[in-house]
Amino acid sequence: MEVQEEGMSLESFLKWAADLGVSDSTGAVPYNCLGHSLSLSYFPHAGGRGLGAVRDLRKGELILRVPKSALMTRESLLKDHKLSVAVNKHLPLSSIQILTVCLLYEMGKGKSSWWHPYLMHLPRGYDILATFGEFEKQAFQVADAIWAAEKAILKAKLEWKEANQLMEELKLKPQLLTFRAWLWAASTISSRTLHIPWDEAGCLCPVGDLFNYAAPGEETVCSEEVDSWMSAPPFQVSSLLNGDCAQTSCTEQFDTHDQRLTDGGYQEDIAAYCFYARQNYTKGEQVLLCYGTYTNLELLEHYGFLLNENSNDKVFIPLEPEIYSSSSWPKELLYIHQNGRPSFSLLSALRLWATPSNKRRSVGHLAYSGSQLSTENEIHVMKWISKKCNAIVKNLPTSIEEDSLLLSSFDEIQDIHSILEPGKALSASREIRAFLEANNVESDSNLLLSRKIRRSIDRWKLAIQWRLRYKKILLDCICYCTEIIDSLF
Repeated sequence: MEVQEEGMSLESFLKWAADLGVSDSTGAVPYNCLGHSLSLSYFPHAGGRGLGAVRDLRKGELILRVPKSALMTRESLLKDHKLSVAVNKHLPLSSIQILTVCLLYEMGKGKSSWWHPYLMHLPRGYDILATFGEFEKQAFQVADAIWAAEKAILKAKLEWKEANQLMEELKLKPQLLTFRAWLWAASTISSRTLHIPWDEAGCLCPVGDLFNYAAPGEETVCSEEVDSWMSAPPFQVSSLLNGDCAQTSCTEQFDTHDQRLTDGGYQEDIAAYCFYARQNYTKGEQVLLCYGTYTNLELLEHYGFLLNENSNDKVFIPLEPEIYSSSSWPKELLYIHQNGRPSFSLLSALRLWATPSNKRRSVGHLAYSGSQLSTENEIHVMKWISKKCNAIVKNLPTSIEEDSLLLSSFDEIQDIHSILEPGKALSASREIRAFLEANNVESDSNLLLSRKIRRSIDRWKLAIQWRLRYKKILLDCICYCTEIIDSLF
């Protein structure tokens, strides 16, 4: 599924948006919807096309307003009588499935669609997990990531099949009935919709969906501990709240933990979606939007990108059943942070597990407060974590060095021969040849890479970037454990 941009200039799209009242100015609506606070710019090393500040912006300042009339929602699209009648016969479909069908239906109208100026500026393709092919999926190397991709693909296929009868009744064009077209529409909704209070499917927001992503920062650093308290028994919460100074800093943020992690929202009083500067920006700086708290795998699943430095990333390592049963921490809190440090809950659980079962009750309050139980216990825990991380890294098909070498060659790829240039490690060469085989490409081909092949390379590259970050977290954890052990001797 490809969106054509012929005959639709950027200027005419922005003029269309301005006519609807989309504006980055608090005053009268200008001819162009951008120019007072924001401009459409290209940031090659930070998300590509995005919105930049045309002046210094202050944190909390209103920087963009999109009226309800400019939001693409199920409500606005179902004003089409034919579409509404057909959808009402298929109410068991989810709201997201219906919005996906509505988007494809609107695409089928071509230039006659009222939304045509906006539709023509949507991306031609996406790299969310559901679009990954078998080779790209296996390139993650890690079972959890491969399974996440498989689930995303299966879910997309199931939703497409469930909606197929409705799309046929609407007599959509053959190319819009394909799974490829469904993936495009579903990806558009997954990666670009914004929250609205009256519809869980969300809305597509012209101009407002041009903001690139910024991960939540220090304000969520203690969220794991707060979640832990909410799931812990009362006596454990009491221990935490009366613990050392490190925990006190978290309690100060307890009341703000549930605040929404976004920098904009729909405001009923003015019937518009409003965006605010999440920090101070200087002229020329890219203005970013926080969609919420996501790991890199979740960013790939929903948005089709990942971050080199994502403070919310985490790695889960296999744990023995007894570790889970020795404490009351939920499994989702037992992980390794992006910086390589074991989570508060993981350390607590492992300290209890490493304690003889007949003594766990007497030291439980110490473990749940984050305290070390003994030097011997702490060394045992650190050695166990280090050994576990080391085993995982060694069992993966490629090393960090090999992944880094492979990544560095992607920017230089011009044709088939450049992929197979000499000097690559044997494991990397095997992976490259597997890629060529998976895409039915002859290694002696003289053709430049097709758009389809380049798209596959983009997803392959994302998988390598993800597994590289995964391995680095594990190695950082090994270093951290070694430092702690050395400090205790």
